[in-house]
Amino acid sequence: MNRFQQEVDAAVDALLLQQVILYPTDTVWGLGCDAEAPPAVKQLYKLKGREAGKPSIVLVADLAMMKRYASEVPAELETMLANDTRPTTYILPAGKAVAPDLVAPDGTVGLRVAKDEFCFKVVRRLGHGLVSTSANKAGEPTPAVYAEVDAAIVRGADHVVNWRQDDDTRVAPSRVVRLGTGGQLEVVRE
Repeated sequence: MNRFQQEVDAAVDALLLQQVILYPTDTVWGLGCDAEAPPAVKQLYKLKGREAGKPSIVLVADLAMMKRYASEVPAELETMLANDTRPTTYILPAGKAVAPDLVAPDGTVGLRVAKDEFCFKVVRRLGHGLVSTSANKAGEPTPAVYAEVDAAIVRGADHVVNWRQDDDTRVAPSRVVRLGTGGQLEVVRE
C-alpha cells in the first residue's frame, strides 16, 4: 500500500473513532471530525476555542452527499458544481443529518464538495461529511501551511495527518455562495 493511501486510511480510522484530525484541506490546514458525530464536533470546538453559534463548514464528496446535509438544494447547484474552478462553499438550509453545532443560528450549514484528492478520498471512504475549520485557536491567524500550525493545536489533535506537511503551496480561501430568499444562489465572497 502506498503512503497516500495509508494516510487516507489512518485519517478515516481516527474519524470512525470520533476523533479530531489535523489535516490539509483544499484551502488551508484544518481541524476535522465526522459531521454526524456531535461529541466529536464539541471536542473540535473545545480544541479550537470556538464559541457556540459559530459553525464550521462540512466537506462532502458529491451532490448526493450534499443533499444529505441540506434540506433544500436549488436546481442550478448541479451545474454550478460542475463548473466550479476553485473551492466553493455553499450556504444552504441545514438538514437533520448534520451535527447541531454545525448549524448556524439562521438554520443554515456551509457545504463544500472536496476537490482536493486527499480530502475527497477521506470523505468518500468515511461515507459522511467531514468538518473543516482552520487549524488555529479562535481569533488567531489561519495556517495556510503545516509549518504555521500552532504546537498546541498539533498536540491537541487526536490524529495528525502526515500528508503534505512539507508542501508550502498557498491557496486562496473558498468562494462563498448562499441560497437567497428568492431561491437563487448569490455570491457572498468571491
